[in-house]
Amino acid sequence: MVKILLVKMREALVSVLPVTAIVFLLNLTPWVNFSTTETVTFLLSSIFLVLGIGLFNLGADIAMTPMGVHVGSGLSKSGRIAVLLSVCFGLGVLITVAEPDLSVLAAQVSDVIHPTQLILFVGVGVGLFLLLAVLKIVAKVSLSRMLLFFYMMLFALAALLAVQGKAELLPVSFDSGGVTTGPITVPFIMALGTGIATTLGGKDAGENSFGLVALCSVGPILAVMMLGAFSGGELSAYAVPDYAVENHLGEQFVHTVVDIIGEVALALGLIVAFFFVLQWICLRLPRRKLLRMAVGIVYTFFGLVIFLSAVTIGFMPIGFKLGQQMAAVHPGVLVGFGFILGLVVVLAEPAVHVLNKQVEEITSGTVSKRAMMLALSIGVGVSIGLSMIRIIFDFSILYYLIPGYLVSLGLSFFVPRIYTAIAFDSGGVASGPLTSGFILPLAVGACAAIQPDRILSDAFGIVAMVAMTPLITIQIMGFRAIVARKVRDNIMMKNILGADDEQIIDFM
Repeated sequence: MVKILLVKMREALVSVLPVTAIVFLLNLTPWVNFSTTETVTFLLSSIFLVLGIGLFNLGADIAMTPMGVHVGSGLSKSGRIAVLLSVCFGLGVLITVAEPDLSVLAAQVSDVIHPTQLILFVGVGVGLFLLLAVLKIVAKVSLSRMLLFFYMMLFALAALLAVQGKAELLPVSFDSGGVTTGPITVPFIMALGTGIATTLGGKDAGENSFGLVALCSVGPILAVMMLGAFSGGELSAYAVPDYAVENHLGEQFVHTVVDIIGEVALALGLIVAFFFVLQWICLRLPRRKLLRMAVGIVYTFFGLVIFLSAVTIGFMPIGFKLGQQMAAVHPGVLVGFGFILGLVVVLAEPAVHVLNKQVEEITSGTVSKRAMMLALSIGVGVSIGLSMIRIIFDFSILYYLIPGYLVSLGLSFFVPRIYTAIAFDSGGVASGPLTSGFILPLAVGACAAIQPDRILSDAFGIVAMVAMTPLITIQIMGFRAIVARKVRDNIMMKNILGADDEQIIDFM
């Protein structure tokens, strides 16, 4: 176990080092000026981030993924589809209600939508779409058609919000799709899909293993849009939080960590409680496996607490200050910096490594971890660069989202279906806690310097952009694979047809 942990730590170090190096190199330029306290806090946070990601990835391998697979396959083998659907719905509601980032989102729009009402509706939305995702596997329905239908519904609701003068809710609505698929729920939901697809997916089990995260990301967006469209409140001016490092040091440090411990314990505890109820009712796994999972749960818990504490204490304040100071240099520099930062920040998202490993295993190496990471890095880099352009020129996020989703949905009809399923899952996975805890404060800081009165409409939406662009890059990767295969087949056929009889005999 120690050797495996050291391997995970080394992988985490490689992931975090580029982001840390970029921040420290910028601090050596005249563009950025951090205090000694900020520099030391960020350095320590980077070290703890490595530790947190390493522990989390180990815990996901030995606990979260096996738990999801056993729940999915165990309930599927029982033949009780109604029970399977009920469990998935309840699980979707509970783990979403416990998602800490959702509470932050609810507070931002409390003048329009009551926070409790928003959290409950979003929870029900995730539960319903998790249920629909399972029905998709059982009924063998095309993911592309389902996504096309629901995204057309999203854009219709977006038009309704724009007509009602509530366009400022659109970025927050689309951000909610990334916020609710957090690092606790993603590994479990992906593994749940694998377990169900292995049993009920038939010949398309590989493709059906993906798509659950994609559909679960749609539910929150619909929920926030519907509540916003039918609520009578007015959006108040967005108050920029005080991101100062000092707010999380001293006595506040203990409060910050205790709050994070409580949030992680609640979210993780609900999944574990669900699993052990099912273990007692129908799974009946041997004690040895349960003990191994229990150790993995401990690793996952401490890994997430350390990771989220490092992001909150060190990365959020630095992200905000970077955005402010880079925006003051030159808009072009801000766009280029956003692109470069996006290339490397996705490396440090903990759930990305879980997704890449599962993709490589299910596709038997056809889609490698390296190819996935490259496509995700390019996608996230482009998304942050484009978001910086939107902050500078102040235009609606729909100018990006509508063409972007139309392109990605159009590509879904031309590439192998497994690439579409992987791509739409990757969008929810890439927009993880480091995006909301480092990239979003970066956008808020940049917007505070350039468009201080448009923070809610211009800075928000960057999480949605991070969730959208990987859809296109990964499907382009799939399209490239098709073209390359056809070219190879054509060359092979020409060689065969151009050969004489003697060569053919030798070839045979």
